[in-house]
Amino acid sequence: MADPKGFLKVTERELPKRRPVPIRLMDWKEVYEPANPSETRRQAGRCMDCGIPFCHQGCPLGNLIPEWNDLTWRGEGRQAIERLHATNNFPEFTGRLCPAPCESSCVLGINQPAVTIKQVEVSIIDQAFANGWVTPHPPERLTGKTVAVVGSGPAGLAAAQQLTRAGHTVAVYERDDRIGGLLRYGIPDFKMEKKHLESRLTQMMAEGTRFRAGINIGVDITWADLRSRYDAVIVCTGATVPRDLAIPGRDLDGVHFAMEYLVQGNKVGAGDVVTDQITAEGKHVVVLGGGDTGADCIGTAHRQQALSVTNLAIGQQPPHERTENQPWPTFPNLFEVSSAHEEGGERVYLASTVEFLSNESGEVRAIRVAETEYLDGRRVPKAGTEREIPADLVLLALGFTGPESADLSSQVGAVFDGRGAIERDKDYETSIPGIFVAGDAGRGQSLIVWAIAEGRAAAASVDRYLEGDTELPFPVSPTDRAIAI
Repeated sequence: MADPKGFLKVTERELPKRRPVPIRLMDWKEVYEPANPSETRRQAGRCMDCGIPFCHQGCPLGNLIPEWNDLTWRGEGRQAIERLHATNNFPEFTGRLCPAPCESSCVLGINQPAVTIKQVEVSIIDQAFANGWVTPHPPERLTGKTVAVVGSGPAGLAAAQQLTRAGHTVAVYERDDRIGGLLRYGIPDFKMEKKHLESRLTQMMAEGTRFRAGINIGVDITWADLRSRYDAVIVCTGATVPRDLAIPGRDLDGVHFAMEYLVQGNKVGAGDVVTDQITAEGKHVVVLGGGDTGADCIGTAHRQQALSVTNLAIGQQPPHERTENQPWPTFPNLFEVSSAHEEGGERVYLASTVEFLSNESGEVRAIRVAETEYLDGRRVPKAGTEREIPADLVLLALGFTGPESADLSSQVGAVFDGRGAIERDKDYETSIPGIFVAGDAGRGQSLIVWAIAEGRAAAASVDRYLEGDTELPFPVSPTDRAIAI
């Protein structure tokens, strides 16, 4: 354990300060100031000898959290990153992007603020990269077997790294022009600068993983042809079909899916020229959807100097504290103020969008909204409460319904379940022998930590499929729902 009396001596959470809003809105760098090492050690020392570390239950990867908290408190950074990498291929991603269900399960969180697990995690990996402790681990021997991974998000990268280290020749296919999936183009730099992704890709290439960007499987190469070329295929394409809002005015100019907007913003940030870029500059922006993607749109709009930003959510405002139906150690739905919300704008709950209104040029000029009321379990607009909100740009951040299915279904006969996800068995294998699926493509829209866990687990199944046995870890089952997300 860490400091035996740490949780008694330090009773409050300490996190790195966010840079002042006026300053950070002038750039795209991460919002947090550098962490104070002594503060991080002090927080790691709050991890207590709780007997049963429920943080393990909260983490799909089964991270050895008490162990690396203890090592951080003792100043053993090199050993800490070894423990962290034992279960998590990419702590630099999860430490920045995961909502930290481990902290919701922290035993100390029963009557005190939970240990700052996520901050300790990211401090360990940042220290490791800074000191050159993150080195390539190429396989000792090659098996002669080949694996194609389709999609280079967290699930695909995790599966590829595990299988490369097991000795298989792995090629990762990505339809975008750069590797990284949503890590590259869906996450703004103010949440995770791309240098962290580049550092990890450099390690993976040195280990032997091959990357093929700009190739759209199903179009440039058929799924059937890909299967014939490789001994196994893993589908890690994510749940990329956005949920739409079929109301009057949906086809007006200025109404876009969130990912159209975010991808373009990230491309420009990478130095690309985007013709007719969707930008918030000088506009009244309305974001529909109260999740992480909506917050990313809000932060991006602020940096593009929007005139105003309004965030609408159809449901009730979440509570500030756990309710009786969300007891510890479950992952609660709580009201949060992200860095983007802190930067300005208005958040409106119980707002049902009724219609997009146009100007004479066929562009959106306003949104008609009404108060949400609940009738027979349904959320519907309340009659007589309609009002207009000015809107020159509307961004739909309403979640995703599943993976793109047409090519997979027509070319290899993949089966999709009632949720729109690709069907797979307990070993992540689809109805087509040798084709496996991991991450959101099979699970549905979920967390980055689940994507990495499923990528690692699918890699173990593929290794067993190819070799008859495996020594790779199998952290989670496709049916695991320990966290209801």
